Amino acid sequence: MLGYVTTISGLPVSLFGMSVSASELPEMSRATGDQGEVATYLRVRLIKGLRRITFLVIPSVVAFILLGDQIIGAVFQSGKFTAADTLWGWGILAGSGIGLLASTQGRLYSSTFYALKDTRTPLRFAIIRIVLTTILGYLSVRQLPLLLGIDPRWGIAGLTASAGVSGWVEFLLLRRALEQRIGSEPVGAKYLAGLWASAIGAAGIAWLIRYKLPPMTHPIFPAVATLVPYGAVYLLISGRASGRPQRR
Repeated sequence: MLGYVTTISGLPVSLFGMSVSASELPEMSRATGDQGEVATYLRVRLIKGLRRITFLVIPSVVAFILLGDQIIGAVFQSGKFTAADTLWGWGILAGSGIGLLASTQGRLYSSTFYALKDTRTPLRFAIIRIVLTTILGYLSVRQLPLLLGIDPRWGIAGLTASAGVSGWVEFLLLRRALEQRIGSEPVGAKYLAGLWASAIGAAGIAWLIRYKLPPMTHPIFPAVATLVPYGAVYLLISGRASGRPQRR
């Protein structure tokens, strides 16, 4: 099951986090001038990259957590993959959503360090993340289900959630270290709040749609009927809600 879910959860990291980071690295590496000029240039590139990532990843996080059963069911549910398996996969996918935003932003922070010719700092924090993920993952799989009195297989959901927690630790370490090098340039609370509100509001509309739908033979049909409006509504309202300037 974990392999199935990883196929889906890895898409935003590859499409949004790694692609933006890979495209920004050559631009950041072109920074010239004195230390202050380089820092200013990198902050500008960083904020632009972070805004692109958050705009694309936040709706992915909300979809994984609130609409994950629709995604899993549409892609995998058939034959031996039952509705119960879909719910289990939803739990695992929701767990992976916890650290999705941190993981994708962390890629861009690492690229900024590479542009500064510093490869040791991201490596050191990556090792911390791996060690922490191993410890938390062991506790989540072996100990947490026993403490909660639930089916041990749900420990896999704890495994992805613990990896997300470790991802946030790495992200915060990267951000703090980079602020000490080039200063702080926050994405903006209003911008982020607008994106979260847009994604959650769009998910609410998707839930209303799904409960109005009649029974359907295959999960792909209700998934299309809910996920497509979810994405459309998010794109429609996110620009105004996040405070981004509108094109004329």
